[in-house]
Amino acid sequence: MVELLYFPFFIGLLLLVSPFIGYYMAFILNAKGLPLEGALKRFLFSGEPRSQTPKQYLQSLIIFHLFGGILLFLILKYQNLLPMNSLKLVGMDWDLALNTTISFITNTNWQAYSGESQLSNFSQMVGLTPQNFLSAGVGVSVLAYVSRAITSSETKHFGNFWLDLFRSSFYILLPISIIIALLLVSQGVIQSFAEPITSVSSTGNIRIIPMGTAASQIAIKQLGTNGGGFFGVNSAHPFENPTPISNFIELFSILVLPASCVFLYGKITNSFRHAWVVFFVMLSLFVIGFLCVFYSEMNHPGFWEGKEARFTLTESSLWLSATTAASNGSVNSMHDSYSPLAGGIAIFQMMLGEIIFGGIGTGMYGMILFLILTVFLSGLMTGRTPEYFGKKIGSYEIKWTLFGILAPTLCILIGTTFTLLLNNGYTANGPHALSQILYAFSSAAGNNGSAFAGFGADTLWGNLSLGISMLVGRFGVICAVVMVCGSFGSKITTKTSEGNFKIDSLLFGILTFSVIIIVCGLSFFPVLALGPILEELFIQSGVFF
Repeated sequence: MVELLYFPFFIGLLLLVSPFIGYYMAFILNAKGLPLEGALKRFLFSGEPRSQTPKQYLQSLIIFHLFGGILLFLILKYQNLLPMNSLKLVGMDWDLALNTTISFITNTNWQAYSGESQLSNFSQMVGLTPQNFLSAGVGVSVLAYVSRAITSSETKHFGNFWLDLFRSSFYILLPISIIIALLLVSQGVIQSFAEPITSVSSTGNIRIIPMGTAASQIAIKQLGTNGGGFFGVNSAHPFENPTPISNFIELFSILVLPASCVFLYGKITNSFRHAWVVFFVMLSLFVIGFLCVFYSEMNHPGFWEGKEARFTLTESSLWLSATTAASNGSVNSMHDSYSPLAGGIAIFQMMLGEIIFGGIGTGMYGMILFLILTVFLSGLMTGRTPEYFGKKIGSYEIKWTLFGILAPTLCILIGTTFTLLLNNGYTANGPHALSQILYAFSSAAGNNGSAFAGFGADTLWGNLSLGISMLVGRFGVICAVVMVCGSFGSKITTKTSEGNFKIDSLLFGILTFSVIIIVCGLSFFPVLALGPILEELFIQSGVFF
């Protein structure tokens, strides 16, 4: 009975909490002044910060990531020279350090390494954890900027990157993370500077169990949709996720802020009904995905390898659905161990471009591109002038919209093709080999970070190709949505009339849902048919890979 109520309770709590957090986020980001902010303004701006144009905003964003990336790369490459390295770990190879750097600055947290055995506490605390906050903060900042732009009229200045980043990191992410970390510690998640524990197994083998500041990193990895675990097996590790309560806290943390960002958008644009329509489009995609995963796992009871017996089928299936829908990437079981249909659903959710709630901020601003495309296509079909929030959609906006949608798609398909040709990284045979590669590039381009365990990414080709996919998946979409919404802000807002297409109606929600499925279906159905779908048909015939 408890397992049957788990999913409805999860969804009900999400519906209850998300609007309030979204309104709080909007208040913080649009406040005229906040405590402790004066010192920052005097230090960085010598007064009130100037509002930026889209190009100035993107320039600040790129400079910030460039300097942050260089610092993180040096920490990872030369961690053997830095303190808090009780296991005497060596620095990463340059290509792995570069891949990991790109991974964390893009909010992907793809891990081609095992956390506790290859990274020191210093690298985890000083290198990775700040990027968990900052990369998530960037997502919220970009969403706030484009939300203001959409509802502006005849102006090219919509906010300041540095101020938005400070507010999202210190007034939204930090306080909530502290609460989550304390809750996790209460459940037994470790938070310690103690030396590694040495134990002897029943067979006489000596085991070294690393300790560290796991709870603080896990809190922000979930809230910020980062996903990179302190330990190699992520939230399947009992030190990261010891109890059913800690499992629910971490699972709920994956979706609560991405869902809240929908209402942040609604609050800033003053379009609450439109926000609810978008929310239910996302929720419908999520519920359908979960039900497909759960049904498939129920009908394939033998797929237990790689799954935690501590967690029920509902808990594991819901985690797989949430983490691939939200571009989080954390796991409480190994995704390569799921049935082909369940794995295919996980891949498809990432292929959608992290818009089923998606990453914090990124899911909503990625969805904006699909909303604009829906309005444009609806206008073509009905003969009406396509307008979004009273702004006419022209060729400039639709070109950037298509770029933002198609750039990650090309990374997935081209990366998968060349990896197959190079025979690089995968260990399986038949359609499952294709699924392993397809999952990796969908995860990278969708800034997710999870993987099928059989794919070995720590090669020169794997590190560089996946790194490029992460960059395109993150900054290609950011550039597209900032330029589109910046163009909207410079236009005159026209008054809504009876002839305009209503964006707060059930019909608009159905059309948006359809456009998402059709666009992504046409792009990916052939390769999905050759991978997880074909493997499912083989397994039904008794052939395994």
